[in-house]
Amino acid sequence: MSTNDNIDGQLFIDGKWRNSASGRHSDVVDPSTGRVIGTVAEADRGDVDDAVAAARAAFPEWAGRSARERARILLRIAELVRENADELVRLESLDVGKPVTLCRSVDVATTIEQYEYCAALAQTIDGATRRTPLPAFAYTRRDPLGVVAAITPFNFPLILSTSKIAPALAAGNVVVHKPAEETPLSALFMATLFERAGVPSGVVNVVTGAGPVVGAALLEHPGVDKIAFTGSTEIGRRAASAAGAALKPVTMELGGNAAHIVFADADVEKAIGAIIKGFVFNTGQFCMGGPRLLVARPLYETVVGILSQAVAGVPVGDPRDPATVVGPMAAQRHVAKVEEYVALARREGGRVVCGGERLDLDGGYYYQPTVIADLPDDSRVVQEEIFGPVLTVQAFDTEDEAIALANGTPYGLASGLHTTDVARAHRVADKLQAGIVWVNDWAMLDPAMPFGGVKDSGFGREYGPEALASYTKVKSVVIALD
Repeated sequence: MSTNDNIDGQLFIDGKWRNSASGRHSDVVDPSTGRVIGTVAEADRGDVDDAVAAARAAFPEWAGRSARERARILLRIAELVRENADELVRLESLDVGKPVTLCRSVDVATTIEQYEYCAALAQTIDGATRRTPLPAFAYTRRDPLGVVAAITPFNFPLILSTSKIAPALAAGNVVVHKPAEETPLSALFMATLFERAGVPSGVVNVVTGAGPVVGAALLEHPGVDKIAFTGSTEIGRRAASAAGAALKPVTMELGGNAAHIVFADADVEKAIGAIIKGFVFNTGQFCMGGPRLLVARPLYETVVGILSQAVAGVPVGDPRDPATVVGPMAAQRHVAKVEEYVALARREGGRVVCGGERLDLDGGYYYQPTVIADLPDDSRVVQEEIFGPVLTVQAFDTEDEAIALANGTPYGLASGLHTTDVARAHRVADKLQAGIVWVNDWAMLDPAMPFGGVKDSGFGREYGPEALASYTKVKSVVIALD
C-alpha cells in the first residue's frame, strides 16, 4: 500500500498484496474537502473465500505457538505503531476527518496500549483443576476458536479494529478483517506493520469492500468461527441473525444514545467540560458519546446558558490544524442525517440555543456543534441515535425521574452522572441500564476496563480479560484414576 496521498489500496490475503478478483475499486474521500484522494479494491465473495481459506490454513501453526511467542509479536506490533505514529495519525485524519491532536493522543495511543495489554494478557490464559466426586482428575483448558471475522465501522477505524484483532491474536485465533468501506486506510497500513512484526502469512487478512458483499459473505461463510462486529443496531440485528443461523459465537457492539445526568449538587464547572467532551468528541460520531443531557431543574437554565456560550467557542475546522477540536463528519450522508434531525427538532418545538447549521469550509462535511433544549421525552430527536455533534437538554425533578429518563430509550451502551454525593453515585450507577457508567467525567476508557452494551446496544464485551475470554472456548478434560 502506498503511504502518500495518491492511495491505491489492494487486498491483503495470505501475506500478499493483490487486486480484487473483480478488478473494481472504490474512491477514498477526504471529508475535510470532499475530494477523492485515492482508491481501494472492492473485494467480492471469491476474495472472501480466499481470505478465509488462508486464515484456516494458518490457524494450526499460530494456535500452536506458545502464548509467550504470540505476546512477543504483539509487543513488536505496539513498537511499530509507536515508530509509525506520524503516518497513522496522518492516515486516520485524512480518512476520517479526525483532528490530528486527537488522533495522536487517543487513537494511536489507545492502539499501542491495547496491543501491549493483550500481550500481557495472552500469558494468563489457562484453565483450572476442578474437585469432583468422580474417581478422576478433572481440569479445564481454554482453546482458541479459529477464524474470526472482524467487521468494523467508520468512526474509530484504528481503535475498533485493534479491540478485536489484538485479543483474537493473543488467544491464538486468526483474523479476516473487513474495515468500513469509507475508512479503510489505517487497516491497510496496519497490515504492513503486521508483516514487519512477524505475524505469519494468513494470520491476519484485510478485505476491503461493500458491506452487502464482503460483510455478508463473511457472516455467512462456513469457514468463519466467530463474528466480532461493531456498527449500527440495524445492521447488527442482521449480523446476529446470520450468526445465529450458523450457530456461531458473536460479539455485537452496536448503537448508543447515552444519558449524561447532572444532579443539583454537582460541580457545574467540571460537569460542563465533561458534557462538551461527551457530545463533540469525534464530531459526535461516538457510540459511547453523551448526546442526551438531563439536568436537575434548579440548574437547568444556568447549564443551558453556559453551554450556549461555551459550545459556540469550541474550535471547528481543518483536522490537520493542531488547534482544531471538532473536524468534519466522515461523509456527506452523515451531515445530511444531522440536518434532518435538527430540522425535526425545530418542528417538535425544540429550542436551538447554539449551532444548528452546516458549516461551509473548503467543501468539507462540517456541522456546527448544536445544543437543543426543551424537547419532550418522546421526541425522535431524543429517542433515536443521531450520531453527530448534537446535544439535547431536558430537565428533571427527582432522582427516580432522572434514572427513568436515562433508561428510557432502547439503547444501553454508556451512561454517566455528576454528583458530589458518594452514596448517590453508587446508588444511581447501580440502576442505570448501561454497559459502562462514568461518574464526574466522560469517556474514561482503558484496555483493562471492559465495555459493551445491553438492550439494543448489543452484547459481549471488548477490552479487559472479558474480551480475551470471548475469543476462547472451554474444554473440560476428565481422566479416570480408578
